[in-house]
Amino acid sequence: MTRERSSERPVALVTGVGRTRGIGAAVALRLAGADWDVAFTHWAPYDARMPWGAEPGAAERVGAALAERGAAHLALEADLADPAVPDRVVERVGAELGAPAALVLCHCESVDTSLLDTGVESFDRHFAVNARASWLLVRAFARAFTAPRGSGRIVALTSDHTVGNLPYGASKAALDRIVVAAAREPAHLGVSANAVNPGPVDTGWMTPELKRETAGYTPLGRTGTPEDTADLVEFLCSPRGGWVNGQLLHSDGGLSAPS
Repeated sequence: MTRERSSERPVALVTGVGRTRGIGAAVALRLAGADWDVAFTHWAPYDARMPWGAEPGAAERVGAALAERGAAHLALEADLADPAVPDRVVERVGAELGAPAALVLCHCESVDTSLLDTGVESFDRHFAVNARASWLLVRAFARAFTAPRGSGRIVALTSDHTVGNLPYGASKAALDRIVVAAAREPAHLGVSANAVNPGPVDTGWMTPELKRETAGYTPLGRTGTPEDTADLVEFLCSPRGGWVNGQLLHSDGGLSAPS
C-alpha cells in the first residue's frame, strides 16, 4: 500500500516490521513522525512459527498509522533468507518511493538452541537472514544511494545474547562486523553506520515473571520498550546524529553497565 509521496521527505527502508508491537513498527512510526517516508518489509511465516504467532493485518495497520503521520509508505513481503530478495526490495523501493537515504535493519531469525543441539539447517538460516541478508541490503542500499553526501544512514539492531541461543548470537556478531565495514567502505558517499543493542525489549513475548526479573536487573527499574529503541534510531538518522559512526551502542537502561 502506498500514498503519493512528497519529494521533500527522505525515504527510509525499515526491515522486520511484522508486528504492530515490534521494534520495527516503532521505528517506522517514529521516522514517519520525523518527516520520513517509509518503506518496510515483513514476513509472516517467521512470526507464525514463533511463540507469539503471526499478526494478520499488521502491515495494513502499520501502513495506516504511517499515513496518519503524513508519510508515503510501501509494505513489502520479503523472505530475506532468499539471497535474491534484498536487491529486489531496494529496487522496488527506489521505483515506488525513491532511493532510500536510510536503511534500518530490524529483521532477524531467532530460535533458541544451544551449542550442542543447534542443527545445521537452523545455523545456516540464522546466518542467511541475520548476516548475509544484512550485507546484501547494505550493498544494495549503497549502490542505489543518491541522497546528499552526509545524509545517509545505516542502523542495525544487534544483540550480545549467545548462551542458549548460539546461532542467533553468532550471526549477530557477524552483523556487527558488517556494520563496521559499512562505516568505512562507503565513506565516499558520506553514509554513517551504527549498530544498536537494545537489550531485552518487551514486544509481547515476555512473561510477567520475566518482565519483573529483567526490571530488577536494570538500574532504571523497568524493561525496555520498542519506543526506547525507536527514539535512538531516529536520533541516529537525523542530522543531529550524523557524527556518530562505526559504533556499537547499548540502549538498555544500564543493564549492560558493569556492577
